[in-house]
Amino acid sequence: MTLNLRSIDHVVLRVRDMERMVRFYRDVLGARYVAFRPKFNMTHLRVGESLIDLVAADTGAGGRNMDHFCLQVDPFDEKAIVEHLKCHGVETGDVRSRYGAEGNGPSIYLFDPEGNQVELKGPSDGKPPPD
Repeated sequence: MTLNLRSIDHVVLRVRDMERMVRFYRDVLGARYVAFRPKFNMTHLRVGESLIDLVAADTGAGGRNMDHFCLQVDPFDEKAIVEHLKCHGVETGDVRSRYGAEGNGPSIYLFDPEGNQVELKGPSDGKPPPD
């Protein structure tokens, strides 16, 4: 099996100064504000068809400022993807619906060999982020 990676769905950055970072990405680089989700202390910014998500930094991140990046996979065959990753010795989290650039849809988390967290995302419903 080969995964069909369609595009980068979103990148999540850990930030210390949310307001300053929103102003930079919105006012300087031209990203469009989408929503703030208090439950996650997260701001969604639209960049073309993708998102940049800014989340308040926590002290447990080991100094890294990227939380994870997400790749859209089409088709998203949950069973085949999990089996493919297992065959390559990759442990995965559970598959569940999460918000991405195109709305809510199935996704799964894993780590690359250097410890970067990667999310694989399936088709989405096109709806705005939940509260």
